[in-house]
Amino acid sequence: MDKNRESKAMTRKKRRLLQFVIPIALIALGALGMNRLMASKTQLKKLKPAVPVPMVRTIGVETGPQWVRITGEGTVRPLQQINLVPQVGGKMIFVSPSLVNGGEFKKGDTLLRIDPEDYRLAVTLAEAKIKDSESKLRLQEEESAAASEEWYLHRQGGSRTNKKPPPLVIKEPQLAAARARVEADGADLRKALLSLERTELTAPFDGRVSQENVDIGQYVSPGQTLAVLYSTDAAEIVLPLEDGDLFWFNVPGFTSGNVPGSVVTVRARVAGQDMSWQGEVVRAEGKLDERTRMINVVVRVNKPYAGKPPLAAGLFVTVDIKGRRMSDAAIIPRSALHEGHVVWVVTKDGRLSFRKVDVGRIQGERVLVRSGLQNGERVVITSLKAITDGMVVRDVSGKGRNSQ
Repeated sequence: MDKNRESKAMTRKKRRLLQFVIPIALIALGALGMNRLMASKTQLKKLKPAVPVPMVRTIGVETGPQWVRITGEGTVRPLQQINLVPQVGGKMIFVSPSLVNGGEFKKGDTLLRIDPEDYRLAVTLAEAKIKDSESKLRLQEEESAAASEEWYLHRQGGSRTNKKPPPLVIKEPQLAAARARVEADGADLRKALLSLERTELTAPFDGRVSQENVDIGQYVSPGQTLAVLYSTDAAEIVLPLEDGDLFWFNVPGFTSGNVPGSVVTVRARVAGQDMSWQGEVVRAEGKLDERTRMINVVVRVNKPYAGKPPLAAGLFVTVDIKGRRMSDAAIIPRSALHEGHVVWVVTKDGRLSFRKVDVGRIQGERVLVRSGLQNGERVVITSLKAITDGMVVRDVSGKGRNSQ
């Protein structure tokens, strides 16, 4: 029994020893393996990261003759607009079918007719009155001649001398009054005929009706506005422009030189179509607007209603004025011009060069450069935040001219 107990006690001691030794051995083996792995690992070298090269888009420069174009906006208005007003009163007996809002008429067309009967009667009475005054004048002339003969017969013994009879003897005052009555009655006749003529209102020009306020049977009085008419022979557009803009084109009577006004192109969208008309600058309105400090330049377009759709009055339009010619200039996008009139040019070796240019005019999104750029050079149109003169860039644009 004692041997069995000793044997069991030895077995337990061995088991405990193994449980302690085995983990320590495993840990030692793991540490040894790790050290060998670390010793066999290749040492990494520290490398300096490469600086990224900025990518840019460019546009090719083309130099040559360029026309300056000035753009303005305005509203079309008729060259002539009048109120149709009668000079005599009466009952309206005729209204032209053209006399409606938007109606079209030709010069000389009868638009309205007032009842002329009263004025015809006035002409008849004036004619009768003048016949009566002419008859009295002839009678007075005969009486004056008879009185003169009688004076010579009784006062001078029938002989004719240089001495004239007294005016009262030959009834000169009565004769002058008779002549004045004839002239007055003639004036009354002319006035009656003129009033009769004025019962018919005719169109003074080719045009259209913008407003009408009359109908058959209506009694009208002198000075009453019956309709508003406007001419279709020509249309005008007033363009407010800055004072500096007038340097680039001709304005008759305002800019220097006795030359005709500059040619313009009027553009508008009418009835779903993009339309254009040719015109010219005719004048300036003479003074600056005190509020805006702008000068109103007047553009005229002849025959605005010749085509369909027409350049109708009241239409809001854009006007392109053909200005002066630059003999050797370049056009670049507005995005390529930076503060101080500087552009960024990409050289042949891929470096950025800051270039100051002489800007002739900025036209919306286009810039006319008078000097500073050479034909074929490439100008950067990309916006960059951090940039220095001479830095290396990579052009990702096509190499054709004007490619973007």
